[in-house]
Amino acid sequence: MFKIVLCRALHPTAMALLEARKDIALTVLTTEFRGPPLQQELAAHIGEADGIMVGLERVDAALLATAPRLRVISRFGVGFDTIDIPTATRQGVLVGVVNGANDLSVAEHAMMLMLATARRTLEMDASARAGTWMVQTGRRMHELAGLRVLVVGYGRIGTRVARLCAAFGMEVMVHDPAFPTPRIAADGHIPAPDLIAAVPEADVITLHCPLNDVTRGMVDAAFLARMKPTAWLINTARGPIVDEAALAAALAAGTIEAAGLDVLVREPPDPANPLLKLPNVVLSPHNAAAAQECYAKMSRRAAANLIDFVDGTIDPGYTVNPEVLKRNAP
Repeated sequence: MFKIVLCRALHPTAMALLEARKDIALTVLTTEFRGPPLQQELAAHIGEADGIMVGLERVDAALLATAPRLRVISRFGVGFDTIDIPTATRQGVLVGVVNGANDLSVAEHAMMLMLATARRTLEMDASARAGTWMVQTGRRMHELAGLRVLVVGYGRIGTRVARLCAAFGMEVMVHDPAFPTPRIAADGHIPAPDLIAAVPEADVITLHCPLNDVTRGMVDAAFLARMKPTAWLINTARGPIVDEAALAAALAAGTIEAAGLDVLVREPPDPANPLLKLPNVVLSPHNAAAAQECYAKMSRRAAANLIDFVDGTIDPGYTVNPEVLKRNAP
């Protein structure tokens, strides 16, 4: 019997796939769709697990050392910075992700943050509810059309965001060292191979790059100082890409105009985080991929990665470390 621990219950269609398997024994730590990482609960169950499905739970070297049976990790997401990939690989643990399942939802969420920032949606909602009715004070509202956006990261999500921005009539610049400039130009966008040079040209900067040693803290005080004072920063990638103290200072001082953030360094944030108190910040609780349609797609892919591993048919395209497949076949 292959023992699988799910940190959270998946969409019913995905649960049905797993529950139909007589050769899989399931343990579900919670039926709640969202919530803080279940770190202690995972630690209590991982020792007897052959496979696990994790969301934002951290799977580091210390935790992997307590999991001698573990053979596969299915990540409910496309990022894998919460998993110690080198240690997992050395231990022969395959790591699967849900590539392609959340692209549309996250891209739409990035556009929502842009629109909410442009139209001061939260302030206008509060004005309408208070009866002051469309008070025009503070920041001006804007149209997206005609603004120049810099898309940082041109993977599955970044490419969708670039197309959506173009559909809104925005001028799209793209920075991603992994993509040759002819490919970006062929897609109808402006290649921006030099990120630092491109920053002062952008009215909006939207982040869609992975968190790694290069991007951690990339948006620091120097980066923000190069932005236009009328520019906005949108982040639906990972919180630690941005130096939050520097961002809060820049927003308070008017170095940049506004920000829309789906991710923070600490989640949920410290109540004392100054970003929570700034009127020119739109926040969401890391739920860019929380649309029901996206939840279903991600769930089915996360379940399929586990089932396909058991069957020895997993697609390497959904894995982070496919090199372990040959020595880790069931």
